[in-house]
This record gives sequence, structure tokens and C-alpha cells, in this order.
Amino acid sequence: MTPAARIKATIELLGHIAISPVPMDTTVGDYMRSRRYIGARDRANIAERVYDIMRARARLGWWLANTGAEDTGRNRVIFWLALAELKSGAFGIADLFAGGKYGPEKLTPQELEWAANLKDRPLDDPEMPPAARVECPPEYEDRLRSCFGADFEAEMKAMIAGATLDLRVNTSKASRDDVRAALSKDGVHTDPTPYALSGLRARNKAYLAKTKAFIKGWIDIQDEGSQLTAQICGARPGMQVIDYCAGAGGKTLALADAMGNKGRIVAMDTDRRRLEKARPRIKRAGVSDIVEVRPLDDERNRKWLKRQKGTFDIALADVPCTGTGTWRRNPDMRWRVFGPPLEALLAVQAEILDRIARTVKPGGRLVYATCSLLPEENERQIEAFRERHPEFAPVVLEAAGAAGPYMRLTPYRHNTDGFFAAVLEKKFPD
Repeated sequence: MTPAARIKATIELLGHIAISPVPMDTTVGDYMRSRRYIGARDRANIAERVYDIMRARARLGWWLANTGAEDTGRNRVIFWLALAELKSGAFGIADLFAGGKYGPEKLTPQELEWAANLKDRPLDDPEMPPAARVECPPEYEDRLRSCFGADFEAEMKAMIAGATLDLRVNTSKASRDDVRAALSKDGVHTDPTPYALSGLRARNKAYLAKTKAFIKGWIDIQDEGSQLTAQICGARPGMQVIDYCAGAGGKTLALADAMGNKGRIVAMDTDRRRLEKARPRIKRAGVSDIVEVRPLDDERNRKWLKRQKGTFDIALADVPCTGTGTWRRNPDMRWRVFGPPLEALLAVQAEILDRIARTVKPGGRLVYATCSLLPEENERQIEAFRERHPEFAPVVLEAAGAAGPYMRLTPYRHNTDGFFAAVLEKKFPD
């Protein structure tokens, strides 16, 4: 594709995202799959630009409003190119909007004037409201300011850039040092993660599918924060563990590795499609012998769960939440709600906690986790649970971001996604 054709595709894709009822990663994937003629490099270029523009949504919106320009995908691309991408590039905006069959229509005189006026201006204008400059949605500003205090702007800025590529080593198959060496031979250079004991962080973008480490099941892609959530569970060989909101199985695999493939893990989730994605990962990691997959849309599994009173050493619930801690991966989630509203999520989280609390044996652990930054979903949810269930006592954590019984991770402080976790131990009856 020509550079102009890439710009036209960017504008088209932004139009699809604006009206799509699903998150942008799905929309981008659907767009690319239906256009097989777009090569791998072109796909990467287009997708990266689309994500960059979404990461600058509030700032570009401020510039559009101040200039009097209509808020359209085309104008957002023009403003993005003028304010950010073409500051030192080989092309001028007029070159990319030259018309023709495969490029966007030529710039109008008004668009040329905007581009000329913006070319020497910074994307982060000092006159912007602070919330716009750090891409904070208005409905979250008060909550996050209260949560982060003086670090509010630094915390929010850290969530604008894209996330790191973190890997978890299956230490039951290979050591972290050996896996790091094998990846290096395949051109993937990594460093040990600073907090997770089995983690590696890629230095640059990496394609793992054809590496020896991936093929042999030595590694799994998992953010360091997610690895730490599994790590603080304290899983050991021979334990009985339930991963109630298992999703695609990332934490299930981490728990299985910590258990040395000895014991039993039950992976459950209401979303059968996500849970089915865990099966090939479980097989590749070589832990099929200890992992049971039980979708909760099956009435038999729901009845089975009701019978599991005092069965498990560890019950992990990484519950549905607002996902505010994943904004650097999912920038569209700042501005659009794809799931239930906060009030409904709070009720679901409380219900899940009450449901799995009964499955924990005396002396066992209930681990609650979210990828949210909001205290309502985190500390306050645990405080309310403990009022309902005084038989559970907090465990003091020794992990990055831990403050007494809570682990709170953020991109700014730990270079992970935003995570919260609490570990509660069930007391023995008197």
C-alpha cells in the first residue's frame, strides 16, 4: 500500500470503530480479516496509527473544538498528522491527501489552513485542562484524583502509552535464564521482570509464535501484574484450587506451574467462549492432568459448585470490573462502556465473593482481584465482604504495591497494568 492508501484505511477504520458495539481490538481484527490484500507491514502501520489516535482522543478533541472543526475521523487524522506524526516525517499532509483511487480526497482550503496553523504546535498544549492533557474521562476524574492525590497526572500519563510485552516462564519445564537464552537465539531479547519471580519483559515488539520457547510451552504471555496476582495466592503442590473467573486461563496456568503440576485446579467462567480458549493453552503448557474446565453456563457445573462446601485450599476470583487498570492496552475503554455499568458490577462482585467464600476450607485462602483502579471495586468491596463474613481475616502481603492486606499496582509505579488484590484467610471454627 502507498502511504496515502494507509491514511485512507486509517480514516475508514476510525469510522468503523465509532459505530461499533464491540471493543476496538475486535473491530480492528474484523476490518483486517475482511481485507486480505492488506500486507502485514501495512496492517501494523494502520493499526498502530489508529491506536495512537485513540490514545490522544481527549487532546485531539480539545484541538478540534478550539479550531471549530467538526469531530470526524478524517479531521482527527489530519490533526493527528499535523500535531504529532509528521513533525519530522518525510511526507507533508498534502502528499498524503492527494486524492486518487487509493488515497483520501484532497485537502480543502480550510483543511490546508488548519494543517498549516497546527504544524508548529504541540499536541499537549499548556492551555488544555489537566484532565484532557492526561486523557482522563470526566466521569472518572474525581474518583481518580481522590485515589491518586498528588500523583494523579503522573499516574494518568503513564496509562497513555502502550503496555509492555510480558512473558511468564513455565518453570516446571525450563528455568527463566534458559528461556531467556533460547528467546535471544530466536531474536527476542528480554529482561527479568522486577517483581514477578517467573517473568520476562520483551525489550521491543516481538513475534513469539515461531520461537522455540513458545512452541515447547516454556512461556505464556501474561502481564507482570497478573503474574503477581497468581503469585500471592501461595499455591503449592498438592493443593485443591478453584479459579472461579478463569477467562482464557492465564492465572490458571500460573497456578498450575506454582503447583508443579501436582494437585487439582478447577477453572470456571460464565463465558464459555473465553474458557474454551484456555484448553489449547493448558495442553501446550502440559498441565492437562490437573486442570478441570467447567463452564458455568452448564447447569451440571452450577449444581456441582453448590456441593463444594469447604473443599478448596485456594479460591481465586479475578472478578468482572470496569477494566480501568487496562486503559493503556484498551484506550477505547476510557470513553465507552462495553459491559455493565459500575453499579451493576459492584453487585456482581459482591455476589461472586459470597458464592465462593463457602468453597474455602478452614485455613484456606480467598483471593479477590480486579484490573480496576477504583476504590469502590477494590478496598471498599473487601471491607463490605468482611462485614458480611467475619470468619475471613486479611493476610499481610509481601509483594510489589502491597500496603498491609492489599496489593495495588499501577503503570506509573510498577510499569504493570492497574491491578488490585486482597488475600483473606478463613479462620478455623472455635
